[in-house]
Amino acid sequence: MLTSVRLAMRQLLSRAEFFPETNMTDQQLAANRANAKLSTGPTSPEGKAKASLNAIKTALTGRTVLLSSDDSAAYERHILAYQEELKPLGQRESDLVQSIADSAWRLTRIPGLEMAIYARGQIQFAESFNDHEPSLRPAMIELQTYLTFERQLRNLQLQEARLHRRREKDTAELRLLQEERKQESKRKQLEILEAATRQYVIAKEDKKTFNPAEHGFEFSIDDIKDYLGHMSPAWIHRVIASRGRTHSQAA
Repeated sequence: MLTSVRLAMRQLLSRAEFFPETNMTDQQLAANRANAKLSTGPTSPEGKAKASLNAIKTALTGRTVLLSSDDSAAYERHILAYQEELKPLGQRESDLVQSIADSAWRLTRIPGLEMAIYARGQIQFAESFNDHEPSLRPAMIELQTYLTFERQLRNLQLQEARLHRRREKDTAELRLLQEERKQESKRKQLEILEAATRQYVIAKEDKKTFNPAEHGFEFSIDDIKDYLGHMSPAWIHRVIASRGRTHSQAA
């Protein structure tokens, strides 16, 4: 079981090709996939070990998200799920959703990277404590692994904290933008509803029928009457008075 985990981790971390992080077009993604197929990565144990540590330094930062060994189809489904859930509108919201999804994708890589470090330690220090009691050897190997790769493990912890902060910051900004958009949409709808109500009041004063759809409004008469019920008599008087001035100017 441990051997299979080691092989899987080595395969996961053995390549250093990357896909661009943000706003990948279909053409760019296809080109990146083709380039990834041309790179097989290091084949020697030493080369794979070096590549694994390089991945720890680069796979979680910069403008790279998708390793050549990653499942690009799974990544696309991952991004699509975030888009469907968060429903961005406009470039800035779309950029934020992309960033949030990419941070989440990177965060899921960290446990595998930690496992790869300890798996490497199991290989590297397998014979280092043969003069100790057998029951103590696993703990000694784990401790030696930590001491040897402490910098890389601490870096993973720092990157994890950074990614969490970035995701929280992007999420907060996205929520703010969407709330502002929601309020602006609500304000515009109220303006349109008020305009429809004004025309309804004028038509009623002139003893004419009023069909909202004929005037380009999507509200029903009940919507308009409900809105009118919240308006003050002074507001209604001003609407009727403005009607009189409009008729006078027309004459």
